[in-house]
Amino acid sequence: MTFRQLALKNIQGNWHRYIAFFLSSTFSVMIFYIYASFIFHPDVVSGKIQGADKVWQGMVACEILIAIFSFFFVLYASFAFLKTRKKEIGLLTLFGMTRTQINKLVLYENTAIALLSIVAGCALGTLFSKLFFMALAQLMQVDNPIRFLIVPQALLYTAVGFMLLFLAITLITLVGMGRNQVIELLKASKKPKAMPVASGWLVALAVVCLGGGYYTAYTSSPSNIVLVMIPVILIVVLGTYFLFTQASVAILKRLQRMPHLYYRSTRLITISQLVFKMKDNARILFVVSVLSAVILSASGSVYMFYQGARAQLVDSYPQAIGFTSRGAVVPEAMKPEQVKGTLSQNGMQVTESISDVGVATAIELKLPNRTRKTDVLILPASSYNKTAKKEQGAAPLQIARDHAVFIYPYTGGNVQYFAKGDVLSATASGAPLTLQMDGQLNGSFLSLDYDLNQVVLMNDEQFGTILSKAREEDKAYYAGYELAHWEQSREAVQQLKAGLTQDQQKQVIARADAFQEIKQFSSLTMFIGVFISFLFFMASGSMLYFKLFTELQDDQAQYKALTRIGVSMKEIRTVTNAQIGLIFFIPVIVGSIHAGFAYKALSNLMNVSVWKYGAMIMVIYAVMQLFYFLLTRHAYMRQMKKL
Repeated sequence: MTFRQLALKNIQGNWHRYIAFFLSSTFSVMIFYIYASFIFHPDVVSGKIQGADKVWQGMVACEILIAIFSFFFVLYASFAFLKTRKKEIGLLTLFGMTRTQINKLVLYENTAIALLSIVAGCALGTLFSKLFFMALAQLMQVDNPIRFLIVPQALLYTAVGFMLLFLAITLITLVGMGRNQVIELLKASKKPKAMPVASGWLVALAVVCLGGGYYTAYTSSPSNIVLVMIPVILIVVLGTYFLFTQASVAILKRLQRMPHLYYRSTRLITISQLVFKMKDNARILFVVSVLSAVILSASGSVYMFYQGARAQLVDSYPQAIGFTSRGAVVPEAMKPEQVKGTLSQNGMQVTESISDVGVATAIELKLPNRTRKTDVLILPASSYNKTAKKEQGAAPLQIARDHAVFIYPYTGGNVQYFAKGDVLSATASGAPLTLQMDGQLNGSFLSLDYDLNQVVLMNDEQFGTILSKAREEDKAYYAGYELAHWEQSREAVQQLKAGLTQDQQKQVIARADAFQEIKQFSSLTMFIGVFISFLFFMASGSMLYFKLFTELQDDQAQYKALTRIGVSMKEIRTVTNAQIGLIFFIPVIVGSIHAGFAYKALSNLMNVSVWKYGAMIMVIYAVMQLFYFLLTRHAYMRQMKKL
């Protein structure tokens, strides 16, 4: 029998161990190839696909993430496989195999798995890339669908890249394996395990870290969330580590000291073995919990960004459509009757409309080290009072003669150009104008042109005098329209713009246009992120699978001893279900709790609740984990029946 035949026989005989690794590696290759197909697609490279440049950047970032993640995942899997085969390698060494021959055998095995994964991944990637391109074109709303092509450059990068990755990791694992002596390999599974011990101080540290991190996230505010985000993540991760390495052992030992619970049914066996299993599996459970939290938090964050941005758009664009025209001449297409007719033809219902005439002028804004000239629109206080969405019970804005209030259109940041008592000097209607400022309000109340979106409010009577003396070219006309179902008004807006010159089109501000960009970005981010999240999910489940089968030989010996003293296979199955179930679902529970507090912090930041969506993501994740658990349990019990 040649080395190649022996390697293939070993893979066939240990396929129950290799299957999770093979499927996860295949999925990694498939996603990498699909993304690479888009990155190197001729239509994308040549710029024929509108908006593809932004998606391209996201794809490249994902490719780097997949490569890094795949490296560490395959490295872990390789060490896990070698750990389960230490006794086998020791026997081969004892029978006369040299270190070079064993390395050659392992290299053949890993190369075979690598080739199978790469071929299967590229084949599945080619099969599903058409669906991927169709969905991507729909989200990007391009006129022509992205052509289905087998991109040679993508195939080359994927195949060569993953083959080099597999070979590099194989060499790393072989170097680590070469340090073991024959006697160590033969007795690897017979080394006695010390009784796990938990430190009271470290248990307390876990409680303090998790409690402090949760409290800070729960009580965070928009003003401090950026400052506390990194520290909270670090202390929660630290607390999670000690939760599994210390607190889990302390909890299980506490259960052992509760006779009414510990000595019932098969709980004695379950808890006794879990004390060792939780300690042995602490690091992998910690990693899977953090991965679970990342998956859940990222999915909820994208949705929260979408909903929060939608709410912010309503604040930033008080009217769904706004038109600002310098001078009193209004284009025919933007006269109120014409606008309402066009909107009605497109199925849009106008729920509110406003119009106003102001005076445009230039003023100086004081900055820390300099002054900046900018155009502002002078309007009467009554325009603000009848239009602005003020808090319930708030008094109307009252402005005396020779006084004014500056309206800064943005709410973010701490920009303050005018304090109470400052003096504003300007020229209006050809005459100098000096106003004492009553302060500054942040937040727009009109959907104004970006070149004229800052407002100075003044006394109504005084404004009437200025307006009557203003030249026609100094006046500015504004009309705003609020629509029912404004999200669907983009086509109507395009039709309105069709009757305007290019310069006039820039004066039309539509909430639906900004919403479309946000919706497109959020949809693309979520679409791309789903594949990355599923990759993380498969990897985390596979890590648990590897860990269970790493300990399979020890478990078989233990359960064989239990059957000799009268424990039935049904009772062994009960113990196994409890132990595997805890190992699979504790990370889901811990990760969900972490994600829940992350949702709360983001809700505080964006003032949007994501609990309904977050709960749905958690349920989906738990169901997927249940499916993985059932498959793992089935494979595990098949091996256990070979006692």
